[in-house]
Amino acid sequence: MGNSALKAHLETAQKTGVFQLTGKGLTEFPEDLQKLVSNLRTIDLSNNKIELLPPLIGRFSILKSLVLNNNKLTALPEELCKLKKLETLHLNGNHLRQLPSAFGQLSALKTLSLSGNQLRTVPTQLCGLRHLDVVDLSKNQIQNVPDTVGELQAIELNLNQNQISQISVQISHCPRLKVLRLEENCLELSMLPQSILSDSQISLLAVEGNLFEIKKLRELEGYDKYMERFTATKKKFA
Repeated sequence: MGNSALKAHLETAQKTGVFQLTGKGLTEFPEDLQKLVSNLRTIDLSNNKIELLPPLIGRFSILKSLVLNNNKLTALPEELCKLKKLETLHLNGNHLRQLPSAFGQLSALKTLSLSGNQLRTVPTQLCGLRHLDVVDLSKNQIQNVPDTVGELQAIELNLNQNQISQISVQISHCPRLKVLRLEENCLELSMLPQSILSDSQISLLAVEGNLFEIKKLRELEGYDKYMERFTATKKKFA
């Protein structure tokens, strides 16, 4: 990609607040973007070969959306956590094993997508995020869902296509959790906390493709309570 092309992109971004450069084989975050730290609300560098996100990312003070799907990121800098206006973060299809320790400081975050990474657990840092709506952790290597999940504020949690065989009963205490996706994991029926059915806010539980037949779910205590919530929600959206 030539300098003149990049320059044209920068000029457009200065006016629009949006910098989008996808599928160009970039191996690093464009340094020239730092000229626009106070302009950019959206950065999309998906489908490139970026291995490192530089610390200067923390200087984009009005950034609302950062999209880096399908790159080669193995870690994220702590400086990312300074983005107090960031609402959307998409990092699908990278090689991330964990999140920065200060990730809970991204106080405006609403949507987080980490599908297709190498996470082994549900990051505890997510529990501090008060405005989180959707968390996508599908296609990782998560084996269990820890007690801390009870503090998660998300409305939807996607854990499809992991290796989950254990789920903390605390998940039924999530105050806003309405949609829980657990398809294609390694769950035995006995490992699914019944309180998800009888005593939670969850109105859509997707558990196809585990180690039990779906019809067995209907025999569990609390299933009728779950169906009441499921039906009420369906009516609301109908």
